[in-house]
Amino acid sequence: MIRFIALVTFLFLTALVATTAAAQERIKRDPTVPVSGMGTHPGSTAPPQRKSADTTLRHRDGTEDSITIYYRYLDSNKLHLPDTTLNDIDLYFPLPFTSYHLGNLGNAANSYLFSPIMKPGFDAGFHAYDAYRYTIEKTKFYETTRPFTEMDYTIGSKGQQIIEITHTQNRTSNLNFGFNYRFINSFGNFRNQNSSHNNIRFNLAYQSPNKRYHFYGIFINNKLKSSENGGLVNASLLDSLKLSDPIEIPARLGNSGTTLSRNFFNTNVSTGTIYNESMLMIRNQYDFGQKDSLVKDTVVYRLFYPRFRLQHTLNYSSSTYSFEDVYAADSNYRKYFGYKGLAASDTVVFRDKWQQINNEFTLISFPEKNNPNQFIKLGAGLDLIYGTLDTGSSKINYSEVYLLGEYRNLTRNKKWDINLQGRLYTAGGYAGDYAASVELQRTLGSAFGYFSLGARNINRTPSFVFDPQSAFPLTGAAIGGKENISHIFSSVYLSALKLKLSGDYYLLANYAYFDSFYHAAQSSALFHVLKVGAEKRVRLLKNVNWYIEAFVQQTTANAPVNLPFFFTRNRVVWEGKAFKNLRWATGFEVRYHTAYKAAGYSPLTGQFIYQDHWTARNRPDVHYFLHFQITKFRGFIRLQNLNTFTLSGNKSGFKERNFRAEYYPDEALWLRVGIFWKFIN
Repeated sequence: MIRFIALVTFLFLTALVATTAAAQERIKRDPTVPVSGMGTHPGSTAPPQRKSADTTLRHRDGTEDSITIYYRYLDSNKLHLPDTTLNDIDLYFPLPFTSYHLGNLGNAANSYLFSPIMKPGFDAGFHAYDAYRYTIEKTKFYETTRPFTEMDYTIGSKGQQIIEITHTQNRTSNLNFGFNYRFINSFGNFRNQNSSHNNIRFNLAYQSPNKRYHFYGIFINNKLKSSENGGLVNASLLDSLKLSDPIEIPARLGNSGTTLSRNFFNTNVSTGTIYNESMLMIRNQYDFGQKDSLVKDTVVYRLFYPRFRLQHTLNYSSSTYSFEDVYAADSNYRKYFGYKGLAASDTVVFRDKWQQINNEFTLISFPEKNNPNQFIKLGAGLDLIYGTLDTGSSKINYSEVYLLGEYRNLTRNKKWDINLQGRLYTAGGYAGDYAASVELQRTLGSAFGYFSLGARNINRTPSFVFDPQSAFPLTGAAIGGKENISHIFSSVYLSALKLKLSGDYYLLANYAYFDSFYHAAQSSALFHVLKVGAEKRVRLLKNVNWYIEAFVQQTTANAPVNLPFFFTRNRVVWEGKAFKNLRWATGFEVRYHTAYKAAGYSPLTGQFIYQDHWTARNRPDVHYFLHFQITKFRGFIRLQNLNTFTLSGNKSGFKERNFRAEYYPDEALWLRVGIFWKFIN
């Protein structure tokens, strides 16, 4: 792996040097003219407007402190400006507010809202740690007039820490380099609960001086390590005053051979989940089109309008998913998980290892010269998938062929946006898998807002973790039928009311799921899920706002998923400004869900499981926060879980914990302090 990372780094540096040399010919461009550029791709929009004084990349002169910066995602049609929101620090937190972890940041995480896997083709099936991963789809390709760096550091109770670094710069006007690094280390409250995650990402975007050739490169490595304690043996011991520290409470896993001391730098996992993923994406594009020029103030601006594009994308990934217990106790596995497969050895290892090579070639046509946001895309791809199961004793491979197509039209007046997409697997073990979608969006003007409406249908082979060939323990009837998921969605935003409404309807057939620690099942009956959401800002006083986010979910009676009927987050925030550069936002945040049979969790398989015997009845989560900003420095202080305070008998204090899953208590009072510092060179 070290050699692989070194090779990828060398390739990126080589491309950086080569493209820098090739891009020495600086071409001035009028930003008000929509031309093909680094930000132009199928479905892209023109960059945010900026003054001509900002179009030339240069070092700061010591008297200016401004920057023009925006970004987009690889296959997105939207350009984004960096978020400057101060009242919602969760935007910069690994877990969104709609998700929860199993008692410690970095442990397995799940969503309160229904969100099934909507991806055809091969899927390994391990998604409990997706929130902590860097992905190709969420990689930001920046364009900036100055080198930009942001350094984030957060420290919390019990030695919890989060470090994140983002850097991007345009080496020339047509070459951008980006870098991200994140480290999460948290010991937690209870025995064998520590987590340690490392994420690193490099990305590069280059456009040739004649604007015909485009290169995009991404390299990602995710190392996710989380101890698994299987939950507490006896949660009632939390009420005992004899315990000086919750770490003394016995857990179902990891009792033997693990230290009870909290080490700020401890990253070892002796009983738990270890995922290691490396991804490399290389995309090359070459455009055929029409040259043009514009003379303005004696300056000649060179223009190019793409009409036809050749695109090749190469993806390589290597992933290892494992559960390891070097101090396994057969009695605990039998008693708490019903697992009787331990050999004479005192070490348990379940491991699936995958390598995947994807080659995709597409042809893209732009019917209108002046509208690069209208295009037709046709293509085909080949997936080569190699698996090493167990500890290397079994190997498997697949070859998959698929066809794809897309039509997009963002009208010139930017009012209508139509998108049609399809993908069909025609050969291989996943033949018959497909995804089809249609989406329509209409802008109603700044005074009214917008609305969107769409539908998707996915036919997919259940994830490989449901296959008996997987090294992870599995019992139950064979999972044979393909899952079919239909999804109808819509949203509307009303500017005058500052109100957003959304709706999602799912119809599912042959849904595969776990209903015990390692027993799989597949729903034979159709069932549906309806989700309705609303977001609203209410102005209470001049500088006091109430932000409401609420969701209602309903399933049919036979659905093998349990969801809270009602989930909401409310923030009452006093937002103000003092002196010249000081901004602040302070207030309370409350999250609440109705009682429901929350999903259980199997550490042996890394899966959240359907259960119908235990109900999560929690108090509303209450947090106090103070966020502030001074020029490019931001900080925050959060006191979380104020709801745990109680005066009941011997439990007086912050001891009334919520439970996110059976046997898994949440954190008590938790202090988190963080800083975000931006640098412009």
